[in-house]
Amino acid sequence: MIPVILSGGSGTRLWPMSRSSFPKQFLPLVSEHTMVQETVLRLKGLDSLQAPIGICNKEHRFLMAEQLHKVCSVPKKIILEPVGRNTAPAVALAALAAENPDDILLVLPADHVITDVPAFQVAVNKAESLAEKGFLVTFGIVPTEAQTGYGYIKRATETDAGAYQVGEFVEKPNAKIAQQYVDSGEYYWNSGMFAFKASRYLEELEKFAPAIYKSCKIAFENAEVDEDFIRLDQCEFMQCPSDSIDYAVMENTDAAVVIPLDANWNDVGSWSALWEVADKDTSNNAVTGDVIAVDTENSFIHSANKLVATVGLNGYVVIETDDAVMVAPKDRVQDVKAVVTELKAKQRCEADVHRKGYRPWGHYDTVDLGERHKTKRIVVSPGEKLSEQKHHHRAEHWVVVKGTALVTKDGETTLLTENQSTYIPLGVIHRLENPGVIPLEMIEVQSGSYLGEDDIVRFDDQYGRT
Repeated sequence: MIPVILSGGSGTRLWPMSRSSFPKQFLPLVSEHTMVQETVLRLKGLDSLQAPIGICNKEHRFLMAEQLHKVCSVPKKIILEPVGRNTAPAVALAALAAENPDDILLVLPADHVITDVPAFQVAVNKAESLAEKGFLVTFGIVPTEAQTGYGYIKRATETDAGAYQVGEFVEKPNAKIAQQYVDSGEYYWNSGMFAFKASRYLEELEKFAPAIYKSCKIAFENAEVDEDFIRLDQCEFMQCPSDSIDYAVMENTDAAVVIPLDANWNDVGSWSALWEVADKDTSNNAVTGDVIAVDTENSFIHSANKLVATVGLNGYVVIETDDAVMVAPKDRVQDVKAVVTELKAKQRCEADVHRKGYRPWGHYDTVDLGERHKTKRIVVSPGEKLSEQKHHHRAEHWVVVKGTALVTKDGETTLLTENQSTYIPLGVIHRLENPGVIPLEMIEVQSGSYLGEDDIVRFDDQYGRT
């Protein structure tokens, strides 16, 4: 069985922590591990499990690789999508990447919370045995309330002990219909998790969605393989129709079965959902960071940097990050995505990126920004190096505050240690490397007429960036 970790979402409803450059699945929202890592870790102990296949946007490739490497052996492959095309194409790519067509794919979105791991693993083992028989298995979450934010699956005839034929998939209902679904006992929340043989999925996809099958097959056959990564043929994949597994396959096949899953599942699609699964104090508040909550109840309060103080709140969400503060009633958090829409309309960078930027070599934090200057704190991991590059519009001053820096300027190398500095004039080809065994920390001061991150001309890069 091969876990397929789907990591294509942007998590806009969890803004300002989740942004398109660093979405929720890569954040440690419910534990010390990120959601991608939790998805892998909850599989520990299952028999005959192979290394996972990750699927993500090409811009997230190094985040995905780093986080998977930290919790498992080398992933089987990480498939890079040049554009998002929903789950049916994504899973088709994973099926094509399976070395044995009879391998079972366990398809798992990377942004779910499941706290009852033993119950989850029991369901996975049952799904594996059904998949071996040729069924296409989905997991239906036993509902705890009449939720209007989820799609539902209606069960039909029982096919095996504790498994049912799928009667129908239904869209998100209104409150009245949702209550009828729950009262009937015949409906489950649609989890978006699946298990089936790679070959069976491809057979059904080719039958019911031949255009998706064809585009994915050609994009995969023309892909480039670069270490962990499979880089799809971009032109071909962009021609692929966008559709979910439900619409493309599961609603059409006669081999679909559903296994009820009661394992404290939550898709953490909003701040209120995260509040539900978080630990709470005696006032029913979920609090992280430096917070003083006076006469405050039933709230989610997160501080990343500054002291956050609240007075007299009941049922609110307060989120503080490096560059933004978001306040909303808990029953309005579904509308947070409207903030992101407005930020994008105003071309505000806060819609997509954090003040802190992550790179394959480490990270940087923009601590000050003016019209003609920018100051960054740069951390380079041991043994890593930035690309050989130059800038058309800015010069840079570097000051080493911790560790050792190997600096190359126009072919000449210099070793800098703590409290030493260097100047990179505009247009000079340069490179920065950490030859040491501890992280290199530097302060970089940029000055010039344009300070955007796209003012980089790369001549050489060990990470394959253009």
